[in-house]
This record gives sequence, C-alpha cells and structure tokens, in this order.
Amino acid sequence: MMTSTIFLGMLGPWQIALIVGAVLLLFGGKKIPELMRGLGSGIKEFKDATKEEDEPGKIEDKK
Repeated sequence: MMTSTIFLGMLGPWQIALIVGAVLLLFGGKKIPELMRGLGSGIKEFKDATKEEDEPGKIEDKK
C-alpha cells in the first residue's frame, strides 16, 4: 500500500493528464464507461473474496 502512495506522489498534473489523454485516444469516449464498470465489478469481487477468507466460520451461498 505504501508503494502505491509513493508512486501516485511522483505523478504530477501533466503526467496524469497525459495518461488520461492516452486512454481516451486508445479506447474512445464510448468504451470508457464500460471499462470502468468492468473494473468496478472486478474490485467488488476481489473485496468479497477477501472478506470471505477473513470470515471462515460464515458460509454463504452466492449465486
């Protein structure tokens, strides 16, 4: 977690703008909401999976 904070601290506003511009050029404006939805659902699944490992006594049937 500390390395991500250090990495983000090294990025300035111009570097962030350049990255955002490159993403817009590569994927286009219409694809970005779809990509963000996929990223969000992936993060949610990861959090759910780590939460299940933290609570070994609790068994849920998710479908």
